[in-house]
Amino acid sequence: MTTCSRFFVSGKVQGVFFRAATQRKARALGITGHAVNLEDGRVEVLACGDDQALSDLRDWLHQGPTGAKVEHVAREPAQVEPPGGFSTG
Repeated sequence: MTTCSRFFVSGKVQGVFFRAATQRKARALGITGHAVNLEDGRVEVLACGDDQALSDLRDWLHQGPTGAKVEHVAREPAQVEPPGGFSTG
Protein backbone atom coordinates (compact mmCIF):
# COMPACT_ATOMS: atom_id res chain seq x y z
CA MET A 1 0.00 0.00 0.00
CA THR A 2 1.35 3.41 -0.97
CA THR A 3 1.30 6.15 1.64
CA CYS A 4 2.77 9.64 1.51
CA SER A 5 4.60 11.65 4.16
CA ARG A 6 6.28 15.03 4.28
CA PHE A 7 9.61 15.23 6.06
CA PHE A 8 11.10 18.55 7.14
CA VAL A 9 14.85 18.26 7.65
CA SER A 10 16.73 20.98 9.51
CA GLY A 11 20.40 21.62 10.16
CA LYS A 12 23.18 22.04 7.62
CA VAL A 13 21.14 20.57 4.76
CA GLN A 14 21.43 23.16 2.01
CA GLY A 15 24.53 23.50 -0.15
CA VAL A 16 25.72 19.96 0.67
CA PHE A 17 23.98 18.00 -2.13
CA PHE A 18 21.27 16.89 0.29
CA ARG A 19 18.48 17.00 -2.32
CA ALA A 20 20.44 15.04 -4.94
CA ALA A 21 21.50 12.41 -2.41
CA THR A 22 17.91 12.15 -1.16
CA GLN A 23 16.73 11.65 -4.73
CA ARG A 24 19.21 8.80 -5.25
CA LYS A 25 18.22 7.13 -1.96
CA ALA A 26 14.49 7.53 -2.63
CA ARG A 27 14.78 6.07 -6.12
CA ALA A 28 16.77 3.11 -4.76
CA LEU A 29 13.94 2.49 -2.27
CA GLY A 30 11.21 2.80 -4.90
CA ILE A 31 9.89 6.04 -3.42
CA THR A 32 8.34 8.84 -5.48
CA GLY A 33 8.05 12.50 -4.49
CA HIS A 34 10.41 15.45 -4.31
CA ALA A 35 13.06 17.22 -2.27
CA VAL A 36 13.05 21.03 -2.24
CA ASN A 37 14.88 23.74 -0.35
CA LEU A 38 12.73 25.95 1.86
CA GLU A 39 13.45 29.63 2.46
CA ASP A 40 14.01 29.00 6.18
CA GLY A 41 17.00 26.72 5.47
CA ARG A 42 15.20 23.39 5.82
CA VAL A 43 14.66 20.77 3.12
CA GLU A 44 11.14 19.45 2.52
CA VAL A 45 10.92 15.86 1.31
CA LEU A 46 7.63 14.53 -0.01
CA ALA A 47 7.90 10.75 -0.06
CA CYS A 48 5.35 8.22 -1.32
CA GLY A 49 5.89 4.48 -1.05
CA ASP A 50 5.30 1.48 1.17
CA ASP A 51 5.69 1.78 4.92
CA GLN A 52 9.05 -0.02 5.09
CA ALA A 53 10.56 2.17 2.35
CA LEU A 54 9.34 5.34 4.11
CA SER A 55 10.82 4.09 7.38
CA ASP A 56 14.14 3.36 5.67
CA LEU A 57 14.16 6.83 4.09
CA ARG A 58 13.34 8.44 7.45
CA ASP A 59 16.30 6.65 9.03
CA TRP A 60 18.57 7.81 6.18
CA LEU A 61 17.32 11.41 6.44
CA HIS A 62 18.57 11.54 10.03
CA GLN A 63 22.11 11.05 8.66
CA GLY A 64 21.97 12.56 5.18
CA PRO A 65 24.93 12.67 2.81
CA THR A 66 28.54 13.41 3.73
CA GLY A 67 28.82 17.10 4.55
CA ALA A 68 25.31 17.41 5.96
CA LYS A 69 24.68 17.94 9.66
CA VAL A 70 21.08 16.98 10.34
CA GLU A 71 19.67 18.44 13.54
CA HIS A 72 16.02 17.41 13.31
CA VAL A 73 13.63 15.48 11.07
CA ALA A 74 9.89 16.10 11.45
CA ARG A 75 7.34 13.88 9.71
CA GLU A 76 3.69 14.50 8.92
CA PRO A 77 1.16 12.62 6.79
CA ALA A 78 0.51 14.00 3.31
CA GLN A 79 -2.80 13.54 1.54
CA VAL A 80 -1.58 13.86 -2.05
CA GLU A 81 -1.70 11.86 -5.25
CA PRO A 82 1.64 10.01 -5.43
CA PRO A 83 3.81 11.52 -8.19
CA GLY A 84 5.24 9.37 -10.96
CA GLY A 85 8.91 9.92 -10.09
CA PHE A 86 11.22 11.70 -7.68
CA SER A 87 12.37 15.24 -8.46
CA THR A 88 14.43 17.97 -6.85
CA GLY A 89 13.68 21.65 -6.97
